[in-house]
Amino acid sequence: MSRKIIAKNKKALFDYEILEKYEAGIVLEGSEVKAIRKGRVNLKDSFVRIIKGEPFLLNAHISYLDTTNPYFKPDERRPRKLLLHKKEIDKLLGKVTKEALTIVPLSIYLNHKNLVKVEIALARGKKLHDKRETIKRREADREARAAIKKYI
Repeated sequence: MSRKIIAKNKKALFDYEILEKYEAGIVLEGSEVKAIRKGRVNLKDSFVRIIKGEPFLLNAHISYLDTTNPYFKPDERRPRKLLLHKKEIDKLLGKVTKEALTIVPLSIYLNHKNLVKVEIALARGKKLHDKRETIKRREADREARAAIKKYI
């Protein structure tokens, strides 16, 4: 199964502890697909909320292209509906309400059929000391790689 990742949400991986991952389709308008294929998408500060039993991707920024019709330019930060199975939505909704978890998008990619998909995750927010620990681990790994590279 090949996938071409277009945008990643690195901030989500730093701010949250990932518990479960899901693949969701996304409802797009007009030139948004072309803009995504060009990589004009930003997932920073975006999140998923379930409204009236339907999941929506909120605060994701998909900028339109220069070639877009000037009379049809969709709102860049509009809520975009996500396509999931009813069982998955119910499971997510239950965990979000009971355990105070959040749903965050991790990446937008093209699947093997060349369709735009969003990888979302059920996540728990990290505490400040967990973030510091992540930074320390990352710096230690970087130093170890540098030391190995130096001796090769």
